[in-house]
Amino acid sequence: MDDDRPDVLLTGLLFYDLVLTGLGKPPTPGEEIWTGGMGCGPGGIANLAVAASRFGLRTSLATVFGDDFYGEYCRDVLCDQEDIDLSLSRTADGWPTPVTVSLAQGHDRALVTHGSEPPFSQDVLMGDPPAARTALVHLEAGPREWIAEAAANGTRIYADVGWDPTQQWSTDLLDQLRLCHAFLPNESEAMAYTRTDSAVAALGRLAELVPVAVVTRGGHGAVAVDQTTGEYADVPALDIDVLDATGAGDVFGASFVAASLGGWPLEERLRFAVLAAGLSVQRPGGALAAPGWYGVDRWWRSLTDPGLRSAYGFLADRLPDDPGPPVAYAPVTPPARQT
Repeated sequence: MDDDRPDVLLTGLLFYDLVLTGLGKPPTPGEEIWTGGMGCGPGGIANLAVAASRFGLRTSLATVFGDDFYGEYCRDVLCDQEDIDLSLSRTADGWPTPVTVSLAQGHDRALVTHGSEPPFSQDVLMGDPPAARTALVHLEAGPREWIAEAAANGTRIYADVGWDPTQQWSTDLLDQLRLCHAFLPNESEAMAYTRTDSAVAALGRLAELVPVAVVTRGGHGAVAVDQTTGEYADVPALDIDVLDATGAGDVFGASFVAASLGGWPLEERLRFAVLAAGLSVQRPGGALAAPGWYGVDRWWRSLTDPGLRSAYGFLADRLPDDPGPPVAYAPVTPPARQT
C-alpha cells in the first residue's frame, strides 16, 4: 500500500491489569479463595491497541504511563513486544499507573481499580492529531476536541461508549455521531441511549445517525447495518467456554476495523469480529488475550464442524500466507528485568 498513515489512532487511559480466573464464587469479607488461574499485562486502551496491532495494523497510541514499575512494564510490552508506536505517549513523573484487579467468574467479571486522572488530557496528548486511516474512540459526555479535528483530516472515526453511572443516558451524547463513520455499542448501551426495547430497534435508530451501526449482543452475537453499502447482517456468537471476558468488546472493535480496512462484506466483518472476541475470552487478561492472525489461523486450521466451516469459509481467502509467530499471552507474573 502507498498509504503510510497509521491504520489506527488511539488515545485513552492505560491500566496495569491483574486478572484472577477460575473463581467458584464471589469472595466474601474474611474469606480467602484460591483461584485456578492468573494473568497480568497492559489493560484499558491497550486492549484496543494490541488487538489492532496483532492483525498487522500500524497502530499509534497516545496514553500516559506512570514512572513506576507498572508503567515501565506496560511500555516495554506495547513498544518492544507488540510493535505499537508510542511517540504520542508520555511518562508522567510522580503519577502512579492505574491498576485494575479483575475477578473473573462465569461469563462476567468484577473489577477493583485504583488510579487517578492522568496529568495530560487526551487533547493535550494528541495536539494536532496526525492523519490516520481510522481512529478508535470512546465517546464521553464531554466531547474531545481532537476527535473533530481528526475527522476533519479525513480520519474515519469508529466509536464505542461505556456504561453511564448516572443512568441518565443523555441523548446529547449521540450528537457526536455526526463525526463518526461507525458506532459499536453493546446491546444494553444501545437500547438505553436510543430509548428502545430491543437490539434490532436500537440498531434501526442508530442507523439514522451514523453510516455503519453495530450492536453487540454478548452470547447472542451481533447485528449491524452498513448504510454505505445497503447491507444488513445478524450473526450468532460461537459456542465457547468463557474463562475471562475482560476486553472482549475491545477485541471485537479492533477486529471489525481490521476487516473494514480490508474492504470485506458486512457479514464477513461481523463474523470475523465475533470470532476474534470469542477466541479472546479463552485466555486471561484483555490486551494479551487478543488472538491476532496467529490465533484465527490456528482456529481455522483445527476446525472440523461443517456448519462453521461453511459460515467461516471466507477465511480461506482472507488469512495471510504467513500468520506470524505465536502471540505472547498474559504471564502469571511479569518476567524479571535483565540487568
